[in-house]
Amino acid sequence: MRRRALLTAAAGVTVATTAGTASAAGASVAGSSVQEGATASSTAVSDTAAATTGTSASYASILAHPAGGAPSPVKELTPFLDPLTIPPTARPTRGADGVHNLTVEMRTATVSLHSQLPPTVVWAYEGHAPGPTIDVRRGERLRVAWVNRLTGTIPLTAVQVPNAQQTPAVWDQPGRGGAAPMADIRSLRPWPVTHLHGALTGSGNDGWPENVLEPGAAQVSEYRNDQPATALFYHDHAMAVTRWSVMAGLQGMYIVRDDEEDALGLPGGRYEVPLLLADRNLETDADGNLTGRLLHKTVVIQSEPLLWLRAFTGPFTLVNGTVWPYLEVKPRWYRFRVVNGANTRQYRLALVDEDGKPVPSGSVYQIGTDGGLLPRPIPVDDGVTLAAAERADLLIDFSAFRGRRLRLVNTNGNPDPGPWPQVMEFRVSSTRVSDPFVLPKRLSRSYKRLTESNLPGHTDRLVVLTPQGPGQALCWEMEKTEDVPEKLPTDGIVQVREKDGIVATYRRTAADFYDPVRFFVRARSWERWRFLHVAPSGWAHPMHIHTTSFQILERQTYDVSGFKTFTMADGSIGCGTATPVVWTGAGTVLPAEEGWKDTVRANAGELVTVVGYFGDTAGKYVYHCHMLEHEDMGMMRQFVVLPGQIQDVMASMEHMGMGSMDDSGTSGTGMPSTGTTEGSR
Repeated sequence: MRRRALLTAAAGVTVATTAGTASAAGASVAGSSVQEGATASSTAVSDTAAATTGTSASYASILAHPAGGAPSPVKELTPFLDPLTIPPTARPTRGADGVHNLTVEMRTATVSLHSQLPPTVVWAYEGHAPGPTIDVRRGERLRVAWVNRLTGTIPLTAVQVPNAQQTPAVWDQPGRGGAAPMADIRSLRPWPVTHLHGALTGSGNDGWPENVLEPGAAQVSEYRNDQPATALFYHDHAMAVTRWSVMAGLQGMYIVRDDEEDALGLPGGRYEVPLLLADRNLETDADGNLTGRLLHKTVVIQSEPLLWLRAFTGPFTLVNGTVWPYLEVKPRWYRFRVVNGANTRQYRLALVDEDGKPVPSGSVYQIGTDGGLLPRPIPVDDGVTLAAAERADLLIDFSAFRGRRLRLVNTNGNPDPGPWPQVMEFRVSSTRVSDPFVLPKRLSRSYKRLTESNLPGHTDRLVVLTPQGPGQALCWEMEKTEDVPEKLPTDGIVQVREKDGIVATYRRTAADFYDPVRFFVRARSWERWRFLHVAPSGWAHPMHIHTTSFQILERQTYDVSGFKTFTMADGSIGCGTATPVVWTGAGTVLPAEEGWKDTVRANAGELVTVVGYFGDTAGKYVYHCHMLEHEDMGMMRQFVVLPGQIQDVMASMEHMGMGSMDDSGTSGTGMPSTGTTEGSR
């Protein structure tokens, strides 16, 4: 059994805190161990045992090339050639103050994405891409020191190429296609900041995008883990460069466990497998052979009057850092914790047999979403759809497939599944085994479905998601107005004809990241947010709201053809409705979407409504589209959560004349003068 201790923050390491910097010696950060070849709830297994069972493989083994040394040059990769790698598990140690502690270093490392490829340089947590799976219990406070030990410039090539009608599509082809690397990205040095996606935590621990770390510094974040059992994931969230740093390898999984989940007796140990999916592209040499170097290739749809880029998708799907791996399984139940860690690509995962036919109903069930367990198992007969950052907790029964090979494939058509839709292969042993697990009829007994009839008092928000092109998609924060311009379209004005036929007019109050904060949320309150995607077609925006879990209340479809892009008198580009967008019908919230979530797909021509609770956490946060190219290029906004007492004091100060309006439209107290909501109840 091999064990490797995570490094402990020691004297000489700078620790960044919300109050400034302090030495790590005073940060109360203790060491912890990482178990290689172990799943999140198992004990460490030896490399020999891992090779025998096929359930995991050490990182050392996948770095070893076939006999004869370096692999021969290839232009294509063979699917299902390499075993799935299970990231090591990090289990924190308990300190004298009762807080658990963990130090995770970000380091430049060399890994193997596929045994036919040369080694690939990555930025990685603890040298692993994806990073160690952090395993905690609910209510177990954890203090993590995320230490920047990265060196060199970002280990990928970024290019922008012209669009062309080719098969396969330009974005599905490896290689730069003759495009010159983007010089400012080629010289980009490491400036990371880590966000624990889905965590309910104070803003000082959340990984604010601008709080990047200089080399040798550490971000100390404390997570309360006071939320139901679920699979979260951590990743870099640095301002404007997240798309590249995440592609370079900076992401990993984080598991929260609790008593309710334990009581179900779900498959665990080596029968619980984390699967972090991400699509990637690769550089080629002068002969067209794959070099192993990561390639971020985006296509220029339009360069004038504003730059319009297609968000990144790549031809190669990695699972736990390996291209199209296989996993040897026994004919029994397994639990898979699936994260879509792609920059943009949406997956619809389907399990098929050797002939490409779907497996029989009852073989696959979804038991959880982003925020925890569903109330009951949901049979998966038409695939599991996951946009970027969405998660699914799956159970698969392999007992009827002894001696067979099954494949997980991507059947999503928007965007296309790429030239190679395969994701991974399962090789089922022919030996019969005993399996005590019985699928529960009921899962979470604490779950309560929210509906219009039982909705708590809340504040309403409306966010219009504008189309991409010309320019980038944005989050328009809206407020209702009675002032209807004489001439439409007018920039920033959106009219909506609802189901009852009444036309409401809304004006934009903010759109850019650095516009003044308009959404002020009271701690310990419920909020209802509506996202209206006014593009008539195209990709869904996966909208992520920090520091809350929410439920999807409803989906409504709209004719959005009245939303127009136009040239204004000064020559700049404006957007707004020439005629109202019109309600056309009720959409469908799928049973698998009814659980608690932190990321929601806002489909084109649709208004999706979510209701979430903001607890005791406070400070400044962001919400954004989790298509990383959209996030980096402006589809991200700030909001503030403050205790009600503080907000009441601020409001009284304004009432007494202690706050005054400035040119930005906010009061001197920083509170919006006219409110940012449609109303409250």
